[in-house]
Amino acid sequence: MRLTLDALAVLDAIARRGSFAAAADELHRVPSAITYTVHKLEQDLDVQVFDRSGHRARLTPVGETLLAEGRHLLRAAGELECLVRRVATGWEAELSIALSALLPLTPLLPLVEAFDRETPGTRLRLGTEVLGGVWDALVTGRADLAIGASGDGPVGGGYASRALGTIGFVFVCAPQHPLARSEVPLGEETILASRAIAVADSSRVLAPRTAALLSGQPVLTVPSMEAKIDAHRAGLGVGYVPRAWVREDLAAGRLCECAVEHPLPPAPLYLAWRTGNGGRGLKWFLRALEELAPWRDWLDAE
Repeated sequence: MRLTLDALAVLDAIARRGSFAAAADELHRVPSAITYTVHKLEQDLDVQVFDRSGHRARLTPVGETLLAEGRHLLRAAGELECLVRRVATGWEAELSIALSALLPLTPLLPLVEAFDRETPGTRLRLGTEVLGGVWDALVTGRADLAIGASGDGPVGGGYASRALGTIGFVFVCAPQHPLARSEVPLGEETILASRAIAVADSSRVLAPRTAALLSGQPVLTVPSMEAKIDAHRAGLGVGYVPRAWVREDLAAGRLCECAVEHPLPPAPLYLAWRTGNGGRGLKWFLRALEELAPWRDWLDAE
């Protein structure tokens, strides 16, 4: 067979990283080895994978098709490797965890350290997802375990869940923002006139969700909870944030809590996991999360 998985992996790395040199760095090879692999691939298949006529090599239509279909083969090979290792040891080759942006990453790190002492080499992949993106990561296979999923889970099954707790919210603005001077609870009309700060839903397949935004309200969209709080501190807008994230800001006067006529109720959060993966790593995390409750100071227990 002239087409090898190694050549496809090189092609994938070049496309994702944007250059031969960056791909070489990711794959821990010298750039000449990357160039040779691509040249041999083109020679063996008698096709031109890259258009080198410009300043930067770009995939040809043939190259784009080869990469798109080749990624299916790479995923299948990766899944086969994981399956073999899982059957042999009971531990996953890789365990992916999606953490809701409503929860900070720091409380999870001691569990990662403890997990490293127990596992025979399982790689961990941690990611942050927003709103429906937590469920999306789980059902599309980007994550084996979702922490802090909110709202209703998607239809179709394939996963199990249990309550993690509830998280409370507070409506905030900067001290210099006009709404900070209001002496009465804010109604929707008043809030509507001010720009909201929102973190964008990270769903890739499921329909994106919004939370606590009024129809027609101007919105500044930011990439993370940390960025959202920074934008509030800067007086760029108003909105709800988890109370636990801003306790110190409220105490220090960097942010003001605003009374509202219709406050946002606490949101239940869930642990959810794919039922097709019964590996020891997943079971370890489910047990540790229940026993250690790393976000106990952030959540009200259910």
